[in-house]
Amino acid sequence: MNVDSADGVLRLTFDRPGVLNAITTETAARLADAIEDASPEEYHAILITGEGDAFSAGGDIEAMAEGPAGPQAAYDEVTETFGRVVEAMLECPVPIVAKVNGDAVGAGLAIVALSDIAYAAEDATFSCAFVRVGLIPDTGGTFMLPRVVGLRAAKKLAFTGEFFDADRAADLDLVNEAVPADALDERVDETIDQLRERPTEIVGMMKQAMHENMARHWSEALDYENLLQVQARTSEAHAEGVSAFLEDRGREFDP
Repeated sequence: MNVDSADGVLRLTFDRPGVLNAITTETAARLADAIEDASPEEYHAILITGEGDAFSAGGDIEAMAEGPAGPQAAYDEVTETFGRVVEAMLECPVPIVAKVNGDAVGAGLAIVALSDIAYAAEDATFSCAFVRVGLIPDTGGTFMLPRVVGLRAAKKLAFTGEFFDADRAADLDLVNEAVPADALDERVDETIDQLRERPTEIVGMMKQAMHENMARHWSEALDYENLLQVQARTSEAHAEGVSAFLEDRGREFDP
């Protein structure tokens, strides 16, 4: 996992192109570390992508074959690696953008589903392929995928492990848009530029409210929304937004 940052963007790149960016437990832990350390005071956005022709082929099958002995050791390993990725991505106050430059399979697909915004190259291929190796979806696959694509579609994708193209991924809302491969960088950069112009702290509150409220009764969700809105109204970002509007000038949000 290559970690780099510039211009308020944290760039995380799966960097094992020789094995289609298959994810080891070490890679997952490094991804979780980087996301956990990201703050809205430092970054406007986090970009996740892959090096070479794939986004990620999912968990490293060869590494799985040499995995820990015993259920408890296996539970501890997955909880402390891929499980941490899920928690980090869902709780991160910085918006996460997935640039799906190629195939996203298994845990790779789950990471796309966990991302806040995702764009895919039209020639990218997707599969919830866990069933093909006798596993259930992990990396949040049983939690987030049904919420993104709908329960019935998620069941078919998970039960069959079928492969589908980027246009189908867009139809399912797994990605926001499928674009020609040579236009992918430009489309992602446009969105990141939009995020640079927004108050990251407030975007983080929106994300927090949406995620926390997924399992709440509407009355509890409304109360939580109101509590966060009070925080937003007392923030520097709100003060700057109001001042810029009244003074008819551009907004200047940190970082």
